[in-house]
Order: sequence, then C-alpha cells, then structure tokens
Amino acid sequence: MQSSIARYILSGLLVLVLLMVGWTWLTLTWSYSEGERAGYVQKFSRKGWLCKTWEGELAMVTMPGAIPEKFAFSVRNEAVAEAINRLAGRRVVLHYRQHKFVPTSCFAETEYFVVGVREVEGTDLPAPAVPQGQLQAPR
Repeated sequence: MQSSIARYILSGLLVLVLLMVGWTWLTLTWSYSEGERAGYVQKFSRKGWLCKTWEGELAMVTMPGAIPEKFAFSVRNEAVAEAINRLAGRRVVLHYRQHKFVPTSCFAETEYFVVGVREVEGTDLPAPAVPQGQLQAPR
C-alpha cells in the first residue's frame, strides 16, 4: 500500500518536472517576435549570482536633441556579446528575438534576446525634415 502511494507521488513529481522542462524548452526555442533596434549601447555587463548572462541597454535616438528611448536586452551567445563589446561607442543595429513567458530569470533578465549585431555605416543622425516652403537661403 505505501509503496503504491510513493510510486504515485514519484510519478506525479516526474510528470511535473518533465512539464517544466518542456515548457522551458518551448519558450526558449520558439520566439514570439523578432526585429531590429538601432542606437548606442550605453550599458552592457555580465550579471547574475549563479546564472551569468549579458544584460544591456540600448539608447535609441530618433532625432538630435530628443530624449533617447531605452531598450533593455539580454545576450546568451558569447560571440555576439564580444561583438557588442567591440562596437562600444558606435551606432549599432541589434537583431533580437522576443521570448515570452520564460519561467526563470536564470536564462535572461529580459524577454529580448539579441542574436546579432552590426555597425551602422555613417553614424551621423539625419537632419530633421523641413517642409519645402520653409527652406531659407544661407546668409
């Protein structure tokens, strides 16, 4: 009698563990969305007590003088982290995949996982557009 109860408890725990492992694998494998964000990496560091991950912040500037919007991201690939560190101080485009409902922050602190980075050629920001009737001749 007691051995059958213990067997049911162990079977239930095994099923629960398998469900948790399956859910974690599913959330880390399939992405909800993916895209690119451009800007300047203003913060990038390896963080965590047990699970070390690369966490960063991208300052996205739409036009000169505007307050930059911040984009928090995580990097799990060491080669991508090295590339971001090499491009520090330059305008970059980060290619990311969004993974929702990851069950623990051990894999990343954000749901945006950067999988690629490239430098933007000609890092000058474009001048704001002026309506055609408001152009002035140089003095």
